Amino acid sequence: MKLAVILPILAVMVLLRLLRAGVLTWVIVWAVGMYVALRYGFVTPIPDSAVHIYLSITALALFAYATSSRERLRGTVEPLLTFAGDSRYLVPLVVVALAIPALVAWSIYQSSFQPIQPPFFGRTVHPSPPAEISSHGQKIDLIHGENPFRALEKTDPKAFREHVENGRHVYYSNCFFCHGDALGGDGMYAHGVNPVPANFRIRECCRISRRRSSSGASPRAVPACPTKARPATR
Repeated sequence: MKLAVILPILAVMVLLRLLRAGVLTWVIVWAVGMYVALRYGFVTPIPDSAVHIYLSITALALFAYATSSRERLRGTVEPLLTFAGDSRYLVPLVVVALAIPALVAWSIYQSSFQPIQPPFFGRTVHPSPPAEISSHGQKIDLIHGENPFRALEKTDPKAFREHVENGRHVYYSNCFFCHGDALGGDGMYAHGVNPVPANFRIRECCRISRRRSSSGASPRAVPACPTKARPATR
């Protein structure tokens, strides 16, 4: 947060409090203050979509405040009517009437010529898995290695099914919540994880699956990775 931007806004509000400013003044200062704070008050820029959301919420809150009682509504409307109808304010009224569409046009013009810039900070992605790891005193090749339990599918189907059942139990106890029911990385908690959970259904994630299988858990998550990846039914 940039204190050089936030502190002056707070100072103006404290001054208005001491001067007992009217409702309309408070509405204007809050609206402008929120815009300045959101646009220029943070080191990391806030996305435009988030700025628009916060400003919309601010506008609704100020409208609710200004119309919450007859006194506040009168304090908001009467100065506007006086400014618009009193001949003493003709020149300022013309300036305001010309400034509003000019500012809108300038904003549209500026938004249509935004420079192409990279993200303010680097995106967080899954790191590349290592080529090999050591587990239980053995080196395991994660690129060309084979699932040690896959051969049991033909040589000992009963033992293979036991491993699959054990894997299913472990997956639904520990992995399902983030990686999802279909291994797609779209579980119920996936939106709160950064980086997002890996999608075990794509070939690129197969090495990650093998890496996790080093402890004997290959069939736990993706029994048929990579070409026939499909979770067993619960």
